[in-house]
Amino acid sequence: MHWVREFDSAAGAYYLQIANMIEMAVGEGRLLPGDRLPPQRALAQRLGVDLTTVTRAYTEARQRHLLDAVTGRGSFVAAAVERAGPPVDLGMNIPPPPQGVRLGELIQRGVNDLLTRSNVDLLMTYHVGAGSKAERAAGAAWIEPALGRVAPERIVVCPGAQATILALIETLSPPGAPIICEALTYPGLLGAAHFLGRRVLAAEMDDDGVLPASIERLAVAEKAKLVCLTPTIQNPTTATLPRRRREQIVALAEKHDLILIEDDPYHLLAEDAPPPLSALAPHRAYYISTVSKVLCPGLRCAYLALPIGVEADRVLENLRAASLMPAPLMSALLTHWIQVGLAQEILAGVRTEAHLRQKLAAEILPKAARAHRNGLHVWLPLPPHWERLRLVETMRREGLGVSASDAFAATPHAPDAIRISLGGVTERTRLAQALKSIRQILDAERRPRSMVV
Repeated sequence: MHWVREFDSAAGAYYLQIANMIEMAVGEGRLLPGDRLPPQRALAQRLGVDLTTVTRAYTEARQRHLLDAVTGRGSFVAAAVERAGPPVDLGMNIPPPPQGVRLGELIQRGVNDLLTRSNVDLLMTYHVGAGSKAERAAGAAWIEPALGRVAPERIVVCPGAQATILALIETLSPPGAPIICEALTYPGLLGAAHFLGRRVLAAEMDDDGVLPASIERLAVAEKAKLVCLTPTIQNPTTATLPRRRREQIVALAEKHDLILIEDDPYHLLAEDAPPPLSALAPHRAYYISTVSKVLCPGLRCAYLALPIGVEADRVLENLRAASLMPAPLMSALLTHWIQVGLAQEILAGVRTEAHLRQKLAAEILPKAARAHRNGLHVWLPLPPHWERLRLVETMRREGLGVSASDAFAATPHAPDAIRISLGGVTERTRLAQALKSIRQILDAERRPRSMVV
């Protein structure tokens, strides 16, 4: 039992800690495919816990595809599963698993509740409108902490933020039209603009986010009318626009008759963010709130709050063209979770775990790293001796996946910086090891190049 360690009183339920020990030992090569684990009773005695705890731990490990159980022989480490990308993925912005939350059980229980009180035939048929009354009311309740009270009639239930952005660009701008966005922005926005044949105009930024004066210069010079921004915990820079700048953007939008698309996936994590642009300009801003960054991506749901007085018809037409509808089962499950308060509990757990991971990153990474205390990622400008693409390749060879700034650049000139996402590694201890590896690579001096020719 060389892989067994003592329990941490602050690390959650014992059965989860045992499963995490197994996962870590497998990841570090201390347990190899085919290795037989000790009998449950023996491990329970070794750790001083009851047999039920170990049984739950082995079940959890099997659900993580770490173990195979062979009747009459015991439990064995499963064969390694081939994964796309590097072994430690710090390149995908997803919410970290909150401690003590068993998502599989919550989904199973929620679906069972839905099947008990719903007409399955109606649930699983086509749903091509803006959402049912219950779904739109749930969406209004979900975004209320950010926007305040919103009439459910303004809500459109959408199949994720990406499809929503695509549909809004198609709805609000003609082919070839310019779109103003941050100089470093969400890759999905760049992809949607390119796919639809729109021109991206990069507004300048500083440490506080996009510069209103740059937006205005572009709007005037290029006759641009559509502006797409992420004002809170901006991806990738982590900047949160101060209230004063938000007010300036709203004022220049009024002055130049601009339409605002506000992609706001991280607002509910932030807690300290100023009011959204859409709260300051409810007649000219489209507000997108996805649950992919605060609950889990697999729900594939986002809520769109339309500007006051705007009908949903044209947006719905383009949403149907992009992705016919949200998955009805997932939308119904999310509605149920919001109604009973479970979604808010998961959100609080994700926020707490994200905060703990940010503290960990602050302790390990260089002081140049930028982050929000509850954010999912870190933005790291590089020291002079590292060029971003060479660094990314070096990290990949070490089994670490991060994102170079090129993926976010709205111009051909990207800064030497990387984004490090903290949510994709299940075990916090393993995340710490990965961050320490990144720090060691960053601190390594670049060898002088040979002058021999």
